[in-house]
Amino acid sequence: MYSSFSSKKRIRHSSSLTNDLIEEILSRLPSKSVARFRCVSKQCASMFASPYFKKLFQTSSSAKPSLLFAMADYGIEEDYSMKFFSSPQLENPYEKPSLTLVAAAEFHLKFSPDKSIPIYLSEDPRYVSIGYASGLIYNYCGRYVGRPLICNPNTGRYAILSYRYTYRKAYSFFGLDPIDKQYKVLSLVYPSGHGHNKILTLEDGDLTWRRIKCPVPQPGIKGDGICINGVLYFLAVRRELGFDYVIVCFDVRSEKFTYIDVERICRLINYKGKLAMIYWEDDVDIYEINHMAGKNLDKYLEENLDVDATNELHVWVLEDVENQEWSKYAYTWTDDTFFRRHLSIAGATASGEIVFSMRKYTSKQPFYVFYFNPERNTLQRVETQGFGEAFKAETCSVRTFVNHVEDLDVNDLKQLKSGHPPLVKPKYYCQQNPNSESDSELDLDLETDSDSDSDSESESLSILVLLSLRFFFFGGQTYMF
Repeated sequence: MYSSFSSKKRIRHSSSLTNDLIEEILSRLPSKSVARFRCVSKQCASMFASPYFKKLFQTSSSAKPSLLFAMADYGIEEDYSMKFFSSPQLENPYEKPSLTLVAAAEFHLKFSPDKSIPIYLSEDPRYVSIGYASGLIYNYCGRYVGRPLICNPNTGRYAILSYRYTYRKAYSFFGLDPIDKQYKVLSLVYPSGHGHNKILTLEDGDLTWRRIKCPVPQPGIKGDGICINGVLYFLAVRRELGFDYVIVCFDVRSEKFTYIDVERICRLINYKGKLAMIYWEDDVDIYEINHMAGKNLDKYLEENLDVDATNELHVWVLEDVENQEWSKYAYTWTDDTFFRRHLSIAGATASGEIVFSMRKYTSKQPFYVFYFNPERNTLQRVETQGFGEAFKAETCSVRTFVNHVEDLDVNDLKQLKSGHPPLVKPKYYCQQNPNSESDSELDLDLETDSDSDSDSESESLSILVLLSLRFFFFGGQTYMF
Protein backbone atom coordinates (compact mmCIF):
# COMPACT_ATOMS: atom_id res chain seq x y z
CA MET A 1 0.00 0.00 0.00
CA TYR A 2 1.38 3.36 -1.04
CA SER A 3 1.44 6.52 1.05
CA SER A 4 0.63 9.98 -0.22
CA PHE A 5 2.57 13.05 0.81
CA SER A 6 1.67 16.64 0.07
CA SER A 7 4.20 19.17 -1.19
CA LYS A 8 3.59 21.63 1.64
CA LYS A 9 4.13 18.96 4.26
CA ARG A 10 7.47 17.98 2.77
CA ILE A 11 8.78 21.52 2.78
CA ARG A 12 7.71 22.14 6.35
CA HIS A 13 9.52 19.07 7.67
CA SER A 14 12.61 19.50 5.48
CA SER A 15 13.83 22.32 7.72
CA SER A 16 14.37 19.80 10.52
CA LEU A 17 16.92 17.94 8.40
CA THR A 18 20.42 19.34 8.71
CA ASN A 19 22.69 19.49 5.68
CA ASP A 20 25.00 16.91 7.26
CA LEU A 21 22.11 14.49 7.73
CA ILE A 22 20.89 15.04 4.18
CA GLU A 23 24.35 14.38 2.75
CA GLU A 24 24.74 11.32 4.97
CA ILE A 25 21.50 9.87 3.61
CA LEU A 26 22.23 10.68 -0.02
CA SER A 27 25.79 9.31 0.19
CA ARG A 28 24.31 5.83 0.55
CA LEU A 29 22.70 5.91 -2.88
CA PRO A 30 24.30 4.13 -5.85
CA SER A 31 26.35 6.33 -8.18
CA LYS A 32 23.78 6.01 -10.98
CA SER A 33 21.17 7.63 -8.74
CA VAL A 34 23.60 10.39 -7.75
CA ALA A 35 24.24 11.09 -11.43
CA ARG A 36 20.50 11.41 -12.08
CA PHE A 37 19.86 13.63 -9.06
CA ARG A 38 22.55 16.11 -10.10
CA CYS A 39 20.08 17.41 -12.67
CA VAL A 40 17.41 18.20 -10.07
CA SER A 41 18.76 21.63 -9.11
CA LYS A 42 21.89 23.76 -8.92
CA GLN A 43 22.07 23.14 -5.17
CA CYS A 44 22.03 19.38 -5.71
CA ALA A 45 24.66 19.59 -8.44
CA SER A 46 26.90 21.69 -6.21
CA MET A 47 26.48 19.36 -3.23
CA PHE A 48 27.21 16.19 -5.21
CA ALA A 49 30.33 17.78 -6.73
CA SER A 50 31.79 18.91 -3.40
CA PRO A 51 34.92 17.14 -2.08
CA TYR A 52 33.16 16.54 1.25
CA PHE A 53 30.28 14.64 -0.34
CA LYS A 54 32.62 12.68 -2.63
CA LYS A 55 34.66 11.56 0.38
CA LEU A 56 31.47 10.68 2.26
CA PHE A 57 30.23 8.67 -0.72
CA GLN A 58 33.60 6.91 -1.05
CA THR A 59 33.51 5.91 2.63
CA SER A 60 29.98 4.56 2.30
CA SER A 61 30.77 2.68 -0.91
CA SER A 62 33.98 1.18 0.51
CA ALA A 63 31.98 -0.31 3.38
CA LYS A 64 29.95 -2.42 0.94
CA PRO A 65 32.24 -3.60 -1.89
CA SER A 66 30.78 -5.76 -4.63
CA LEU A 67 31.81 -8.41 -7.11
CA LEU A 68 31.99 -7.07 -10.65
CA PHE A 69 31.30 -9.46 -13.53
CA ALA A 70 32.42 -8.69 -17.09
CA MET A 71 30.70 -11.00 -19.58
CA ALA A 72 31.13 -11.47 -23.33
CA ASP A 73 29.47 -13.87 -25.75
CA TYR A 74 31.84 -16.80 -26.20
CA GLY A 75 32.85 -17.20 -29.84
CA ILE A 76 30.58 -14.45 -31.22
CA GLU A 77 33.15 -12.20 -32.87
CA GLU A 78 30.64 -9.85 -34.49
CA ASP A 79 29.18 -8.92 -31.10
CA TYR A 80 31.92 -6.59 -29.91
CA SER A 81 30.49 -5.83 -26.50
CA MET A 82 30.79 -6.50 -22.80
CA LYS A 83 27.97 -6.71 -20.29
CA PHE A 84 28.64 -5.66 -16.72
CA PHE A 85 26.86 -7.03 -13.66
CA SER A 86 27.56 -6.76 -9.95
CA SER A 87 26.46 -8.58 -6.82
CA PRO A 88 27.07 -7.92 -3.13
CA GLN A 89 30.41 -9.21 -1.92
CA LEU A 90 30.15 -11.34 1.19
CA GLU A 91 32.30 -10.58 4.20
CA ASN A 92 32.73 -13.48 6.63
CA PRO A 93 29.97 -15.51 4.91
CA TYR A 94 30.16 -18.55 7.15
CA GLU A 95 27.12 -18.45 9.40
CA LYS A 96 25.71 -21.51 7.62
CA PRO A 97 28.56 -22.88 5.47
CA SER A 98 26.71 -26.12 4.75
CA LEU A 99 24.03 -24.24 2.80
CA THR A 100 24.23 -22.55 -0.58
CA LEU A 101 23.51 -18.84 -0.46
CA VAL A 102 21.79 -17.08 -3.34
CA ALA A 103 22.85 -13.58 -4.42
CA ALA A 104 21.10 -11.33 -6.92
CA ALA A 105 23.13 -9.87 -9.78
CA GLU A 106 22.39 -6.29 -10.82
CA PHE A 107 22.75 -5.37 -14.49
CA HIS A 108 24.85 -2.24 -15.01
CA LEU A 109 25.12 -1.76 -18.76
CA LYS A 110 26.06 -3.18 -22.12
CA PHE A 111 29.35 -1.65 -23.24
CA SER A 112 29.87 -1.46 -27.00
CA PRO A 113 31.97 1.61 -27.88
CA ASP A 114 32.82 0.93 -31.51
CA LYS A 115 31.89 -1.88 -33.90
CA SER A 116 35.44 -1.87 -35.26
CA ILE A 117 36.97 -2.67 -31.87
CA PRO A 118 36.50 -6.26 -30.70
CA ILE A 119 36.14 -7.13 -27.04
CA TYR A 120 37.40 -10.51 -25.85
CA LEU A 121 37.83 -12.03 -22.41
CA SER A 122 40.36 -14.73 -23.28
CA GLU A 123 42.78 -15.78 -20.55
CA ASP A 124 45.74 -15.74 -22.94
CA PRO A 125 47.73 -12.54 -22.13
CA ARG A 126 49.66 -12.74 -25.40
CA TYR A 127 46.61 -11.65 -27.32
CA VAL A 128 44.10 -10.25 -24.83
CA SER A 129 44.73 -8.09 -21.78
CA ILE A 130 42.07 -7.14 -19.27
CA GLY A 131 42.76 -5.30 -16.07
CA TYR A 132 40.99 -3.56 -13.22
CA ALA A 133 42.20 -0.60 -11.19
CA SER A 134 40.14 1.48 -8.76
CA GLY A 135 36.82 1.27 -10.57
CA LEU A 136 37.98 1.25 -14.21
CA ILE A 137 38.30 -1.65 -16.66
CA TYR A 138 41.08 -1.90 -19.25
CA ASN A 139 40.74 -4.13 -22.32
CA TYR A 140 43.18 -4.71 -25.16
CA CYS A 141 42.82 -7.20 -28.02
CA GLY A 142 46.27 -6.93 -29.56
CA ARG A 143 45.85 -9.99 -31.75
CA TYR A 144 43.02 -8.43 -33.71
CA VAL A 145 43.08 -4.64 -33.86
CA GLY A 146 45.66 -3.41 -31.38
CA ARG A 147 43.70 -0.47 -29.98
CA PRO A 148 43.32 -0.46 -26.18
CA LEU A 149 40.39 1.07 -24.35
CA ILE A 150 39.47 2.06 -20.81
CA CYS A 151 35.88 2.12 -19.58
CA ASN A 152 33.86 2.80 -16.47
CA PRO A 153 31.51 -0.17 -15.87
CA ASN A 154 29.14 2.01 -13.83
CA THR A 155 28.59 4.83 -16.33
CA GLY A 156 29.66 3.49 -19.73
CA ARG A 157 32.09 6.39 -20.21
CA TYR A 158 35.27 5.34 -21.98
CA ALA A 159 38.51 6.35 -23.69
CA ILE A 160 39.89 4.66 -26.80
CA LEU A 161 43.68 4.85 -26.77
CA SER A 162 45.94 5.22 -29.79
CA TYR A 163 47.11 2.21 -31.79
CA ARG A 164 49.96 -0.03 -30.72
CA TYR A 165 51.89 -2.57 -32.78
CA THR A 166 49.57 -5.08 -34.42
CA TYR A 167 52.27 -7.28 -35.91
CA ARG A 168 53.76 -8.17 -32.53
CA LYS A 169 52.43 -9.73 -29.37
CA ALA A 170 51.87 -6.89 -26.92
CA TYR A 171 51.29 -7.50 -23.24
CA SER A 172 49.73 -4.59 -21.40
CA PHE A 173 48.87 -3.79 -17.81
CA PHE A 174 46.72 -1.20 -16.06
CA GLY A 175 47.49 0.49 -12.76
CA LEU A 176 46.87 3.51 -10.56
CA ASP A 177 49.27 5.82 -8.77
CA PRO A 178 47.34 6.48 -5.52
CA ILE A 179 49.41 9.56 -4.64
CA ASP A 180 48.99 11.58 -7.83
CA LYS A 181 45.71 9.81 -8.69
CA GLN A 182 46.97 8.93 -12.18
CA TYR A 183 46.03 5.86 -14.20
CA LYS A 184 48.74 4.40 -16.42
CA VAL A 185 48.93 1.69 -19.07
CA LEU A 186 52.18 -0.27 -19.47
CA SER A 187 52.68 -1.97 -22.85
CA LEU A 188 55.47 -4.51 -23.42
CA VAL A 189 56.04 -5.86 -26.92
CA TYR A 190 57.38 -9.30 -27.79
CA PRO A 191 59.80 -9.71 -29.44
CA SER A 192 60.92 -6.32 -28.25
CA GLY A 193 63.24 -3.87 -29.91
CA HIS A 194 64.66 -0.46 -29.11
CA GLY A 195 61.86 1.91 -28.17
CA HIS A 196 59.07 -0.64 -28.56
CA ASN A 197 58.06 -0.83 -24.89
CA LYS A 198 55.89 2.14 -23.95
CA ILE A 199 53.70 3.68 -21.27
CA LEU A 200 50.67 5.96 -21.38
CA THR A 201 49.27 8.24 -18.68
CA LEU A 202 45.54 8.91 -18.58
CA GLU A 203 45.57 12.68 -18.13
CA ASP A 204 44.32 15.86 -19.74
CA GLY A 205 45.59 16.54 -23.23
CA ASP A 206 46.80 14.06 -25.80
CA LEU A 207 46.83 10.40 -24.77
CA THR A 208 50.22 9.55 -26.23
CA TRP A 209 52.61 6.66 -25.61
CA ARG A 210 56.07 7.29 -24.17
CA ARG A 211 59.09 5.04 -24.44
CA ILE A 212 60.17 3.09 -21.38
CA LYS A 213 62.99 0.63 -20.71
CA CYS A 214 62.11 -2.79 -19.31
CA PRO A 215 64.84 -4.85 -17.53
CA VAL A 216 63.28 -8.11 -18.74
CA PRO A 217 64.36 -8.14 -22.42
CA GLN A 218 62.17 -11.02 -23.63
CA PRO A 219 59.31 -11.34 -21.15
CA GLY A 220 57.06 -14.33 -21.63
CA ILE A 221 54.07 -13.02 -19.71
CA LYS A 222 52.09 -15.67 -17.84
CA GLY A 223 49.00 -13.88 -16.60
CA ASP A 224 47.19 -10.61 -16.02
CA GLY A 225 48.77 -8.01 -13.79
CA ILE A 226 47.46 -6.76 -10.47
CA CYS A 227 48.00 -3.32 -8.94
CA ILE A 228 48.51 -3.12 -5.17
CA ASN A 229 49.22 0.20 -3.46
CA GLY A 230 50.63 1.76 -6.62
CA VAL A 231 52.75 -1.21 -7.74
CA LEU A 232 51.92 -3.37 -10.75
CA TYR A 233 52.83 -7.05 -10.40
CA PHE A 234 52.81 -9.63 -13.18
CA LEU A 235 54.34 -13.05 -13.73
CA ALA A 236 56.89 -13.54 -16.50
CA VAL A 237 59.59 -15.90 -17.73
CA ARG A 238 63.21 -14.76 -17.84
CA ARG A 239 64.31 -16.69 -20.89
CA GLU A 240 67.94 -15.64 -20.54
CA LEU A 241 67.96 -17.52 -17.21
CA GLY A 242 66.55 -20.73 -18.65
CA PHE A 243 62.78 -20.30 -18.28
CA ASP A 244 62.86 -19.36 -14.60
CA TYR A 245 59.75 -17.58 -13.39
CA VAL A 246 59.93 -14.04 -12.07
CA ILE A 247 57.40 -11.57 -10.68
CA VAL A 248 57.98 -8.21 -12.35
CA CYS A 249 57.25 -5.26 -10.02
CA PHE A 250 56.54 -1.91 -11.69
CA ASP A 251 56.16 1.21 -9.55
CA VAL A 252 53.42 3.17 -11.30
CA ARG A 253 54.56 6.55 -9.92
CA SER A 254 58.35 6.31 -10.38
CA GLU A 255 58.06 4.00 -13.43
CA LYS A 256 60.90 1.82 -12.11
CA PHE A 257 61.15 -1.97 -12.45
CA THR A 258 62.27 -4.58 -9.93
CA TYR A 259 61.62 -8.30 -9.84
CA ILE A 260 61.15 -11.22 -7.47
CA ASP A 261 62.29 -14.75 -8.30
CA VAL A 262 59.67 -17.47 -7.88
CA GLU A 263 59.71 -21.20 -8.42
CA ARG A 264 56.70 -21.92 -10.57
CA ILE A 265 53.56 -20.85 -12.40
CA CYS A 266 51.03 -19.17 -10.10
CA ARG A 267 48.19 -16.66 -9.85
CA LEU A 268 48.90 -13.28 -8.24
CA ILE A 269 46.31 -11.70 -5.93
CA ASN A 270 45.97 -8.89 -3.42
CA TYR A 271 45.76 -10.54 0.01
CA LYS A 272 44.94 -8.00 2.74
CA GLY A 273 47.03 -5.34 0.99
CA LYS A 274 49.98 -7.65 0.35
CA LEU A 275 51.09 -9.49 -2.76
CA ALA A 276 50.23 -13.18 -2.66
CA MET A 277 50.75 -16.03 -5.08
CA ILE A 278 48.32 -18.94 -5.17
CA TYR A 279 48.50 -22.23 -7.05
CA TRP A 280 47.37 -25.85 -7.08
CA GLU A 281 50.00 -28.53 -6.53
CA ASP A 282 49.27 -30.01 -9.96
CA ASP A 283 48.84 -26.66 -11.75
CA VAL A 284 49.68 -26.54 -15.43
CA ASP A 285 50.61 -23.68 -17.71
CA ILE A 286 47.27 -23.14 -19.44
CA TYR A 287 48.83 -20.79 -21.99
CA GLU A 288 51.30 -23.41 -23.14
CA ILE A 289 48.54 -26.03 -23.33
CA ASN A 290 46.18 -23.81 -25.29
CA HIS A 291 48.55 -22.34 -27.81
CA MET A 292 52.00 -23.93 -27.77
CA ALA A 293 50.71 -27.52 -27.63
CA GLY A 294 47.54 -26.68 -29.55
CA LYS A 295 45.25 -28.47 -27.08
CA ASN A 296 41.85 -27.49 -25.73
CA LEU A 297 42.21 -26.62 -22.05
CA ASP A 298 38.88 -28.10 -20.94
CA LYS A 299 39.57 -31.34 -22.77
CA TYR A 300 43.13 -31.52 -21.44
CA LEU A 301 42.00 -31.07 -17.83
CA GLU A 302 39.24 -33.63 -18.26
CA GLU A 303 41.72 -36.20 -19.56
CA ASN A 304 44.58 -35.52 -17.14
CA LEU A 305 43.11 -34.56 -13.77
CA ASP A 306 42.61 -37.43 -11.35
CA VAL A 307 39.05 -37.35 -10.02
CA ASP A 308 39.98 -39.21 -6.83
CA ALA A 309 43.21 -37.35 -6.14
CA THR A 310 43.74 -35.20 -3.05
CA ASN A 311 45.21 -31.91 -4.15
CA GLU A 312 46.81 -29.06 -2.24
CA LEU A 313 46.08 -25.37 -2.58
CA HIS A 314 49.18 -23.29 -1.84
CA VAL A 315 49.06 -19.65 -0.74
CA TRP A 316 52.24 -17.60 -0.38
CA VAL A 317 52.01 -14.11 1.13
CA LEU A 318 54.89 -11.67 0.60
CA GLU A 319 55.71 -10.32 4.06
CA ASP A 320 59.03 -8.57 3.30
CA VAL A 321 59.50 -7.15 -0.19
CA GLU A 322 63.19 -6.21 0.16
CA ASN A 323 64.27 -9.57 1.56
CA GLN A 324 61.68 -11.50 -0.48
CA GLU A 325 60.35 -13.34 2.57
CA TRP A 326 57.08 -15.25 2.20
CA SER A 327 54.59 -16.78 4.59
CA LYS A 328 53.62 -20.13 3.09
CA TYR A 329 50.38 -22.05 3.62
CA ALA A 330 49.04 -25.28 2.16
CA TYR A 331 45.47 -26.59 2.35
CA THR A 332 44.34 -30.09 1.55
CA TRP A 333 41.57 -30.06 -1.02
CA THR A 334 39.44 -33.00 -2.08
CA ASP A 335 36.95 -32.46 -4.88
CA ASP A 336 35.85 -33.86 -8.22
CA THR A 337 38.15 -31.48 -10.19
CA PHE A 338 35.27 -29.01 -10.51
CA PHE A 339 37.38 -26.18 -9.10
CA ARG A 340 40.34 -26.67 -11.40
CA ARG A 341 38.27 -27.31 -14.51
CA HIS A 342 35.55 -24.68 -14.24
CA LEU A 343 36.69 -21.95 -11.83
CA SER A 344 39.28 -19.22 -11.82
CA ILE A 345 40.74 -17.35 -8.86
CA ALA A 346 39.14 -13.90 -8.81
CA GLY A 347 41.10 -12.53 -5.85
CA ALA A 348 40.60 -12.03 -2.13
CA THR A 349 38.27 -9.86 -0.06
CA ALA A 350 39.55 -7.28 2.41
CA SER A 351 38.96 -9.74 5.26
CA GLY A 352 40.99 -12.47 3.54
CA GLU A 353 38.44 -14.76 1.85
CA ILE A 354 39.80 -16.12 -1.42
CA VAL A 355 37.15 -15.87 -4.13
CA PHE A 356 36.73 -18.49 -6.86
CA SER A 357 34.37 -17.76 -9.74
CA MET A 358 33.19 -19.79 -12.71
CA ARG A 359 34.97 -18.95 -15.96
CA LYS A 360 31.91 -19.44 -18.17
CA TYR A 361 28.20 -18.82 -17.91
CA THR A 362 25.30 -20.63 -19.52
CA SER A 363 21.61 -20.26 -18.71
CA LYS A 364 21.37 -24.06 -18.59
CA GLN A 365 23.22 -24.40 -15.28
CA PRO A 366 23.73 -22.38 -12.07
CA PHE A 367 26.57 -19.88 -11.82
CA TYR A 368 28.59 -20.25 -8.62
CA VAL A 369 31.03 -18.12 -6.68
CA PHE A 370 32.97 -19.70 -3.79
CA TYR A 371 34.50 -18.01 -0.75
CA PHE A 372 37.39 -19.84 0.90
CA ASN A 373 38.67 -18.72 4.30
CA PRO A 374 42.27 -19.96 4.74
CA GLU A 375 42.33 -19.20 8.46
CA ARG A 376 39.19 -21.23 9.21
CA ASN A 377 39.65 -23.67 6.32
CA THR A 378 35.97 -23.19 5.43
CA LEU A 379 34.24 -22.92 2.08
CA GLN A 380 30.97 -21.13 1.25
CA ARG A 381 29.13 -21.57 -2.05
CA VAL A 382 27.01 -18.73 -3.44
CA GLU A 383 24.74 -19.10 -6.45
CA THR A 384 24.53 -15.84 -8.40
CA GLN A 385 21.23 -15.32 -10.18
CA GLY A 386 20.02 -12.61 -12.53
CA PHE A 387 22.34 -12.79 -15.54
CA GLY A 388 19.36 -13.75 -17.69
CA GLU A 389 19.44 -15.14 -21.21
CA ALA A 390 20.23 -11.99 -23.23
CA PHE A 391 23.30 -13.51 -24.87
CA LYS A 392 23.65 -14.63 -28.47
CA ALA A 393 26.05 -17.46 -27.70
CA GLU A 394 25.16 -20.54 -25.69
CA THR A 395 28.19 -19.95 -23.46
CA CYS A 396 29.64 -16.65 -22.23
CA SER A 397 33.12 -15.87 -20.99
CA VAL A 398 33.18 -14.34 -17.51
CA ARG A 399 35.84 -12.32 -15.72
CA THR A 400 35.18 -11.57 -12.05
CA PHE A 401 36.77 -8.71 -10.10
CA VAL A 402 36.64 -8.45 -6.32
CA ASN A 403 36.36 -5.37 -4.09
CA HIS A 404 34.62 -3.20 -6.68
CA VAL A 405 33.80 0.19 -5.15
CA GLU A 406 31.96 3.10 -6.77
CA ASP A 407 33.91 6.36 -6.84
CA LEU A 408 32.42 9.70 -7.92
CA ASP A 409 35.86 11.05 -8.87
CA VAL A 410 36.28 8.12 -11.25
CA ASN A 411 32.83 8.78 -12.70
CA ASP A 412 33.82 12.40 -13.37
CA LEU A 413 37.13 11.76 -15.13
CA LYS A 414 37.38 14.25 -17.99
CA GLN A 415 39.48 11.84 -20.05
CA LEU A 416 36.52 9.48 -20.41
CA LYS A 417 33.92 10.56 -22.93
CA SER A 418 30.25 9.74 -22.81
CA GLY A 419 29.45 6.23 -23.86
CA HIS A 420 26.18 4.62 -24.71
CA PRO A 421 23.45 5.04 -22.07
CA PRO A 422 23.04 2.10 -19.69
CA LEU A 423 20.54 -0.45 -20.98
CA VAL A 424 18.57 -0.72 -17.76
CA LYS A 425 14.87 -0.69 -17.09
CA PRO A 426 13.69 2.71 -15.80
CA LYS A 427 12.75 2.87 -12.15
CA TYR A 428 9.61 4.87 -11.59
CA TYR A 429 10.11 6.35 -8.18
CA CYS A 430 6.76 8.19 -8.32
CA GLN A 431 4.21 5.40 -8.64
CA GLN A 432 0.47 5.83 -8.70
CA ASN A 433 -1.38 5.32 -5.45
CA PRO A 434 -3.79 2.43 -6.08
CA ASN A 435 -6.11 3.68 -3.33
CA SER A 436 -6.38 7.27 -4.51
CA GLU A 437 -9.57 8.63 -5.95
CA SER A 438 -7.75 10.68 -8.52
CA ASP A 439 -5.69 9.07 -11.28
CA SER A 440 -3.19 11.91 -11.00
CA GLU A 441 -2.42 11.41 -7.29
CA LEU A 442 1.05 9.93 -6.72
CA ASP A 443 2.72 8.56 -3.65
CA LEU A 444 5.22 11.41 -4.00
CA ASP A 445 3.50 14.60 -5.12
CA LEU A 446 5.99 16.53 -7.24
CA GLU A 447 3.89 19.68 -7.61
CA THR A 448 4.87 22.69 -5.55
CA ASP A 449 3.29 25.99 -4.69
CA SER A 450 6.63 27.55 -3.83
CA ASP A 451 7.22 31.05 -5.15
CA SER A 452 10.94 31.25 -4.52
CA ASP A 453 14.05 29.46 -5.73
CA SER A 454 15.07 28.64 -2.16
CA ASP A 455 11.78 26.84 -1.54
CA SER A 456 12.25 24.93 -4.79
CA GLU A 457 15.77 23.92 -3.77
CA SER A 458 14.50 22.84 -0.36
CA GLU A 459 11.77 20.75 -1.91
CA SER A 460 14.24 19.14 -4.30
CA LEU A 461 16.38 18.01 -1.40
CA SER A 462 13.30 16.77 0.43
CA ILE A 463 12.31 14.68 -2.56
CA LEU A 464 15.81 13.24 -2.83
CA VAL A 465 15.85 12.31 0.84
CA LEU A 466 12.46 10.59 0.53
CA LEU A 467 13.60 8.72 -2.57
CA SER A 468 16.79 7.71 -0.80
CA LEU A 469 14.88 6.35 2.17
CA ARG A 470 12.59 4.49 -0.17
CA PHE A 471 15.61 2.96 -1.90
CA PHE A 472 17.03 1.76 1.42
CA PHE A 473 13.78 0.08 2.47
CA PHE A 474 12.58 -1.28 -0.87
CA GLY A 475 15.54 -1.31 -3.24
CA GLY A 476 18.21 -3.19 -1.34
CA GLN A 477 19.51 -6.60 -2.28
CA THR A 478 19.23 -9.56 0.04
CA TYR A 479 20.62 -13.04 0.36
CA MET A 480 18.41 -16.09 0.53
CA PHE A 481 19.06 -19.44 2.12
